[in-house]
Amino acid sequence: MNKKILVVDDESSIRDALSKVLQAEDYEVLVAGNGQEAIEKFKSDKIDLLLLDLGLPVKDGWDTLIWLAEVDPFLPVIIITGRWNQKELAEKMGADAIVEKPLNVPFLLQTIRE
Repeated sequence: MNKKILVVDDESSIRDALSKVLQAEDYEVLVAGNGQEAIEKFKSDKIDLLLLDLGLPVKDGWDTLIWLAEVDPFLPVIIITGRWNQKELAEKMGADAIVEKPLNVPFLLQTIRE
């Protein structure tokens, strides 16, 4: 059974690119364009890993992370962001890793496998 990854980013080009890369690595991929959509997908599907942007419309990445940490504190979360110096806060908020944009795809895939 393939691991299911939820990719949450407001930029469709990033969602599409990550979907293609992750599917090529045999992951099942779900996508969401904002935090509220991510929560709805999380409620309706079993998610193994969350890739979460911070700057999201409707419900931002931090609020989404707080909600998910309360509902499923064991869900692995990798923050993907263009914001600098977010590592300490991301870890304090419960994220397992942070990867800054522009994304280094080999590094991201290694982080996902770990």
